[in-house]
Amino acid sequence: MGGGRYVEAVTDATFTLAAGECLALVGESGCGKSVLASALLGLLPANAETAGSARLADGPDVLAADERTLSRTVRGRRIGLVPQSPAAHLTPVRTIRSHLEETVRELAGRTRARTRARGGAELRAVALAAAERAAFPATHLDRYPHELSGGLAQRAATALALVGDAPLLLADEPTTGLDRDLVHRTVDELRAHTREAGRALLMITHDLAAAERIADTVAVMYAGRIVEITATAAFFGAPGPRHPYARGLLDALPERAFIPVPGAPPELGALPPGCAFAARCARADAMCRAQRPPLSEGVACHHA
Repeated sequence: MGGGRYVEAVTDATFTLAAGECLALVGESGCGKSVLASALLGLLPANAETAGSARLADGPDVLAADERTLSRTVRGRRIGLVPQSPAAHLTPVRTIRSHLEETVRELAGRTRARTRARGGAELRAVALAAAERAAFPATHLDRYPHELSGGLAQRAATALALVGDAPLLLADEPTTGLDRDLVHRTVDELRAHTREAGRALLMITHDLAAAERIADTVAVMYAGRIVEITATAAFFGAPGPRHPYARGLLDALPERAFIPVPGAPPELGALPPGCAFAARCARADAMCRAQRPPLSEGVACHHA
């Protein structure tokens, strides 16, 4: 940043996601969830720096890959994206049908001439099937992005992500703007995507009910770090979360204690030397304020 200042947007994020699995990444706004997804796709701003590796099975280290590799072999083909702000990712002068058909054509390596000659009907069928999977109404396929509600734009973005059948799908807040019935249908379709051989799902969400519905594993982020990662059944059931912040997220739900987590997260550009949650934690002591706890056995807390 300006003046040589660094912002630790994501630090020490370590996880493994196997084929057929869904990992839900949860946490307050600004904790680094979307930045992590952007890093995996090479979509960080030019002043960002990355370290470490992010390896796909039988594929490249996407953190080390150049733009040519990312654009031609990774994005859409190996990793699909449901963006957080779908309307901003749709071309305003193109209909949703043309978005879908162009995506199918590009992923298949077809030219427009080849498509017209012998693949037009097939291309249209694949695009229509993707729209149906995302519950996007066929009657709206010839509309432009500005003619869609927020929920319809979200479903259009989901259809675009599904059309390539990528082995890894990154879904960044895929249920934003949807009513509860469509939330269930959308996340169930994303879950079905992971059940097919060789596919996995990383879902970034504030919707804990959606996470509980489809995730195998829950990872909780706070101030740029994963502070707990555990099986979904254990997280929402017994024994429950082990990190105080993760417990606070569940206690804030209306169907539970409905008690908000006190205070506010620290600025990522001015993180404290110890545990970033210490100022909001009733159990914090001198060690918590002085030493940053490592992520050990699935939790980053001195008193877990």
